[in-house]
Amino acid sequence: MREAAGPPEPRAARGGVSRRGLLGGTGAVGAGLLAGALGGCASGTAGGARTAAGPAASAAPVPFYGPHQAGIITPAQDRLAFGALDLAGGVTRSDLRDLLREWTRAAELMTRGRPAGPSANPEAPPADTGEASGLPAARLTITIGYGPSLFDGRIGLSGRKPAALEPLPVLANDDLDPDRSGGDLCIQACSDDPQVAFHAVRNLARIGQGTVVHKWLELGFGRTSSTSSAEATPRNLLGFKDGTRNVKADQGSLLDRWVWIGPEAGQPWLRGGSYLVTRRIRMFIENWDRDFLQDQENVIGRSKASGAPLSGGTEFTTPDFAAVSGGQPVIPADSHIRLASHEHNGGTRILRRGYSFTDGIVPETGTLDGGLFFIAYMRDPAQFVRLQQSLTGDALNEYIRHVSSAVFVCPPGLRPGQDWGGALFG
Repeated sequence: MREAAGPPEPRAARGGVSRRGLLGGTGAVGAGLLAGALGGCASGTAGGARTAAGPAASAAPVPFYGPHQAGIITPAQDRLAFGALDLAGGVTRSDLRDLLREWTRAAELMTRGRPAGPSANPEAPPADTGEASGLPAARLTITIGYGPSLFDGRIGLSGRKPAALEPLPVLANDDLDPDRSGGDLCIQACSDDPQVAFHAVRNLARIGQGTVVHKWLELGFGRTSSTSSAEATPRNLLGFKDGTRNVKADQGSLLDRWVWIGPEAGQPWLRGGSYLVTRRIRMFIENWDRDFLQDQENVIGRSKASGAPLSGGTEFTTPDFAAVSGGQPVIPADSHIRLASHEHNGGTRILRRGYSFTDGIVPETGTLDGGLFFIAYMRDPAQFVRLQQSLTGDALNEYIRHVSSAVFVCPPGLRPGQDWGGALFG
């Protein structure tokens, strides 16, 4: 897999000296765009204190059936396994429909802590891979989605494609690896146990052998946003609280306006679903760690210790973007929370539930290959594009680079007796 190309020349920071020029450091420092992904700057508002022991502490299984797929507004679990898959060559319409029926059955079992199927015949491969045997479901959720390429006509689905489901446009400073981008289908498995999450994706991919093939896989740890008002705000790998202003599960009017697909999709089978955007965002952590605290806080627009906006108050105080001191904005004009805020973007909001990742060391530089696996749900992918385009001048761009991208449409939830195949094919 290719390594991202080197970064552009450093821009001038406040005072005319780039942070990279001032700090030096090892490895490349990239430029990129991060739509509401860091520093608790995604859209939505919430007040009051959060406690670490909220819904995430509960071991009760998350219901598989419901009006929306679990794993979207479900209180964010601690671990992620996310897989993208492509159709195998020669697959027919009936092959995929049968697979989605089998996936529904197996997913419902696994979210209850059960094996993906019985393994009674010693002369046949086991119906479950077995590495999660004896483990509780640990709030496992399994969410599936369909990429634009699934509707390209190979299996007669072009008439089911929603108009908004298109590959994302090229965005400034993208350096995308095609081997980590796109996909015909996706599986998002979230759980408080990493082995349970991995087991879910592994089993569905195993069931699909001959019909689907792996395209790419990402494992995540340390959720980087909260989707419940009861959850404590997590921190990302830059050390800042993340998700303070994210849309929450109890904000029904915001969910209806910005997350759930309505009649505008032109496809009745998708009402109550949501579009999903993923971005693998590499962070140049070593360079960030050499930056001085005040500049880190100016880049994000928040206090690193408390998470409060630089305009004052507590973590959940609404940022005062009009506040000025010494003729300069208290929250810098190029700070991440200002440029990503819904106030700066015509009210645009998205629901984030991303995770930190690390995939070892980059051999050429000896630096960490880690960062944020950004996941966001929205009513229309245009919401994400607008936010990304607003972040062209983001001060954070010195420390990040987007290296993969994908967009999927996630169908609504199911009732008992229904399956994903029936919903897709009608």
